[in-house]
Amino acid sequence: MPWATNPLFRSSAEEPPADVEAAAASSSSSPIPSPIPSPRPSHSPSPSQRQEIRKSDDDGFKEPTVKLTAHQIFYIFILDGIGAMILSGGINFAIAYAMYASQDVATRPIRLFLFPNTLAGDAGVTVIVQCLITWHIELFLVNRDLRKGGVHPIGFISEPKGRFMRWFMFLDRPQETHVVRSFVHWLSFLRSQILRALLIAVVFFPLVWGPSIGFLILVGTWKNNDWYYEKVWAPQVFKLVQGGVLGLLTTPPMVIFWLTRCGWALKNNEERYGER
Repeated sequence: MPWATNPLFRSSAEEPPADVEAAAASSSSSPIPSPIPSPRPSHSPSPSQRQEIRKSDDDGFKEPTVKLTAHQIFYIFILDGIGAMILSGGINFAIAYAMYASQDVATRPIRLFLFPNTLAGDAGVTVIVQCLITWHIELFLVNRDLRKGGVHPIGFISEPKGRFMRWFMFLDRPQETHVVRSFVHWLSFLRSQILRALLIAVVFFPLVWGPSIGFLILVGTWKNNDWYYEKVWAPQVFKLVQGGVLGLLTTPPMVIFWLTRCGWALKNNEERYGER
């Protein structure tokens, strides 16, 4: 099933969708046939002309960089990486406090593996849910910054040749068939984003969940064939650390993903990217 234009961004009536997938649409895509003669030349643009990015109020994509700039490093690792660590850690701490601080540990003990309050299960769910949420947040924020010219795309990474990686990076897409922002279009868009977020969760799951269990074993009390915990502060500190580390590990690769994908789109004069 072909991909569609990203429905999160709207365009003007005069242009093709000027969104995160439409990096080249405003610079070198052919005009829509019209009974009114077009003043634009009909010849195909040269390779150098195809890579030019025309700025406007609605479309401010910048040129892809040939190396990692200081601003990109700050954007990827400080603004998004450290920022995600602080935000994710704080949110997870608050959630853990709401979940566990009011528990009656006499009737509903907090344990590592056994229900009803299993920290091992909590840790696993956190990895999956946080990767899903972080992916969609970065999808919107990074592509918005790219479209507004807030950050340069990455232009020095070569396109992958393997079939799986080309699919993962939204390359070699089939012809579009869905009406933009239709219900089927939204389903296709969300499905493709969720698939990639889950794949990232699978990659980072053993890196985060395993050490989390080790940390919990160290701070737990062994009895009745499991590790037990007080309702404060072990669960809250654990979620604070896990959420912060997960945000720090997963957010920069997601940011690099979109910066790189946009760079390829601009250099290849693509009208759309980031779908299917």
